[in-house]
Amino acid sequence: MIEIEPTQLLESTVAEHMIDADKVAHVQIGNNLEHALLVLTKTGYTAIPVLDASYHLHGLIGTNMIMEKIFGLERIEFEKLDQLKVEEVMLKDIPRLKTTDPVLKGVHAVTNNGFVCVENEEQVFEGIFTRRVVLKRLNEVIHSAKK
Repeated sequence: MIEIEPTQLLESTVAEHMIDADKVAHVQIGNNLEHALLVLTKTGYTAIPVLDASYHLHGLIGTNMIMEKIFGLERIEFEKLDQLKVEEVMLKDIPRLKTTDPVLKGVHAVTNNGFVCVENEEQVFEGIFTRRVVLKRLNEVIHSAKK
């Protein structure tokens, strides 16, 4: 296990602890809900980022959002999956972090979210900052302090 000083961790940036964009499942604006549900189901995630062709972040789409949209009064309206677009259902008002933000800002952001999307200064999606990574780093700090 790598030894990490608490001050070293607190002085780091979000970019040093995020999962890079090329390792994060996402969908694009213009994709239909069927595609989004397929990606969500195949990856096992409950929510994923929505990007445009230039990798700018527009929001999040989740399984619950899709299911809510296709629930009818008497049945699940599966035919809506290929008719509705991701941008019609996605959550647009989402927390965001910058790559240059201090890690403590990231810790606060994942208190109520499993992950938060990270952008660069040009609003291009760079990756996600996850609660799991925070807990993993905290565990490392605690164990190195016990030595």
